[in-house]
Amino acid sequence: MGELYLCATPLGNLEDISLRALRVLREADLIAAEDTRHTRKLLSHYGIHTPSTSFFEHNQVTKIPYLLEELGKGKTIALVTDAGLPGLADPGYPLVQAALAQGHRVTVVPGASAGVAALVISGFRPHPFYFHGFLPREKGERQELLKELREEGRTGVFYEVPHRLQKSLQDFVEIWGGSRRVCIARELTKQFEEVLRCTFSEAAEHFRENPPRGEFTLVTEGKREAEQALPGDPQAVRGAVEALLQAGADLPAACKAVGRALGLSRSEVYRAYHLVEG
Repeated sequence: MGELYLCATPLGNLEDISLRALRVLREADLIAAEDTRHTRKLLSHYGIHTPSTSFFEHNQVTKIPYLLEELGKGKTIALVTDAGLPGLADPGYPLVQAALAQGHRVTVVPGASAGVAALVISGFRPHPFYFHGFLPREKGERQELLKELREEGRTGVFYEVPHRLQKSLQDFVEIWGGSRRVCIARELTKQFEEVLRCTFSEAAEHFRENPPRGEFTLVTEGKREAEQALPGDPQAVRGAVEALLQAGADLPAACKAVGRALGLSRSEVYRAYHLVEG
């Protein structure tokens, strides 16, 4: 039987690779790479001359049988992505399933992961958290997902590509509210690394003025306890308060009146007023 190694590679800085990963890449019979041209830069930097073959989303149907055949010959294959740990947001998962089903050994060589790296520098609660990977391409599917996750109290981790980032941020604003906080990490460990910690509204405004480039990881704040515990519809509460403000009432009086009408405390109304984007 053969052996499949899942080898983490650097996010950008070539020094972020383990000695073990370098040894495996040197000793493997074959490297299956998401983009052989990209991986060649890493291999050349460390003087590694192992043969490589491409393995990515659009050729996995034909490549998985080929890789299984090579494993069946008793060969060792190192699987790598362009950056980070394979098997999370690439076709590594079906290959792992197929290799295990045929009795091959699967080993992980851990290392860099954009999702975990962004999570620990976000400043948000790191556990519990959920990892979703890339947001859906289609607007309808993306919005449906965000509606399902809107009440989630855990920190979330998402990937997004630059040409969809602004549309996704707008969906977050519309569905989760502009006041929810997000950490957006771009080009981690690279020369132009950027980490933006702000609200979704501020993030949407930032990227309207600064066209997004590079790969993005979004770490989203879970729904705050104050939001989760708030009875009623916060948007409706805010609307009622604004109606009284426009009629001439001051904010404390408006909150008290709306609370009395809806059976809420003045502080609950005040929180709803400030939690919902105006």
